[in-house]
Amino acid sequence: MASGKRDFDLEAATWDEEPRRVQLAKDLVRAIAEAVPLTPSMDILDFGCGTGLVTLQLSERVGRVTGVDGSQAMLDALSSKIRSCQACNVTTRRIDLDRGDVLDGSYDVVASTMTPHHVWHIGPLLEQFARILKPGGCVCIADLDLENGEFHGNNEGVFHFGFERSGIGQQLVKAGFVDVNCKTAAEVVKPGADGQMRAFPVFLATGRSAP
Repeated sequence: MASGKRDFDLEAATWDEEPRRVQLAKDLVRAIAEAVPLTPSMDILDFGCGTGLVTLQLSERVGRVTGVDGSQAMLDALSSKIRSCQACNVTTRRIDLDRGDVLDGSYDVVASTMTPHHVWHIGPLLEQFARILKPGGCVCIADLDLENGEFHGNNEGVFHFGFERSGIGQQLVKAGFVDVNCKTAAEVVKPGADGQMRAFPVFLATGRSAP
């Protein structure tokens, strides 16, 4: 695994130029909507929102979305989109776990897509998610199945080469979630280390906070 922290500020301006990334966001929003009945009354937190590829799509289905990220440049890119499309139900917050920031608020759904593999300690993060969810609220975690480190061209700041689904399920249960479920949500087809095209499955793990 890599050490150090990836500087996402340097990537924000061109983040949306990767078609596979844009398509994955669409696939994951569809999977979330199939797993969780999204309604206009819901308040969602999108942790690790980046430029808002998932955030803005969720905002079309619910009452309010808060996009949280540790990169100010990513949040600035999202804020620009919010102004352009007049998405008045989307707000942004900079939260950097590495500097000791803590999540707060109260939400119906907490979503985090393709972010957990950049977080060294998953357990405490899931515990924070459980704490800010309303009773009966849902968590939605999307990330890579366990792989051998080929997915990212540069593994700087990648602390997990994907996850075993059973392991994520156990972590969710340990954090206090019930009705935990895990299923395939999408796959990303891209070149592996040998240059040959390879399919990388992406799972969606869901659970509910205790009523």
